[in-house]
Amino acid sequence: MRLFFISAVFCLLAGACIAAEPIQITVSIPPQKYFVEKIGGSRVRITVMAPAGGCAETYEPKPQQMTALSQSRIYFAIGFPFEDVWLPRFAAANPRLLICRTDEGIKKLAMDAHRGHEHGDKKDKMLDPHIWLSPPLARVQAKNILKALQSADAASSGTYQRNFEIFVAELAKLDATIRESFKGVKKGSVFLAMHPSWQYFAEEYGLKQMVIEIEGREPKPKEMMEIIQTAKEHRIKIIYTPPQTSLRTVETVAKALDARVAVIDHLSEDWEKTLLLFRDSIVQSSKQSAE
Repeated sequence: MRLFFISAVFCLLAGACIAAEPIQITVSIPPQKYFVEKIGGSRVRITVMAPAGGCAETYEPKPQQMTALSQSRIYFAIGFPFEDVWLPRFAAANPRLLICRTDEGIKKLAMDAHRGHEHGDKKDKMLDPHIWLSPPLARVQAKNILKALQSADAASSGTYQRNFEIFVAELAKLDATIRESFKGVKKGSVFLAMHPSWQYFAEEYGLKQMVIEIEGREPKPKEMMEIIQTAKEHRIKIIYTPPQTSLRTVETVAKALDARVAVIDHLSEDWEKTLLLFRDSIVQSSKQSAE
């Protein structure tokens, strides 16, 4: 009888361990890992395809990542060009893989080509994938993540819902904090970025992004002169660049403007810290321009 009791307890414990096993998740970029962990908590184990410090636009998966992907239950896509090429291959390699497009329900903007003046027809432009850099758009992505997790792991649906509600409250607080910080920043203030990462942030908070690079291409000499002239008109004193790009062009523009270079990684997993760092720099730059 005692042996039977011990065996029964062992079976129950083993079943609990199996039920508690985290589900394997794959995401395209580190900020998505931040979002999924906020909602999934200890119920998820995450592989990031395009790590921080890399170039998500030109990414190709490594063999070990493909191995992890073959064991994944969900892939969270966000709209990077590399996904168009690789998602069908991912699905073929793992037929049980649920592909969740976290950008569903978001109206994307054309990739910002503003270099002082608009060039070309925006309808022909690539859509901007940097939707994670706007807290209100992050909420939309979080909702899509919640639905996918609940679909794949119904037993933990309540946990995901509670975590989602906590995260949404955090997003609302962050959004309010940023808006409060920008009350002293002139609406339509222009900032200069090497990579066109911050358009959605700018749209949300009444700023204007001017970019040096577009779709990976550095400016031609005439375009460079236009950038410098326009930046001088707006009294630009800070140029934003991610660590993934070459500093040569940025430093050329910075020297012409007597500006400093601020390196901020838009692909950082520390998502909230990145947004607050960018906010603080914009506020500081606005004060300097007003002096």
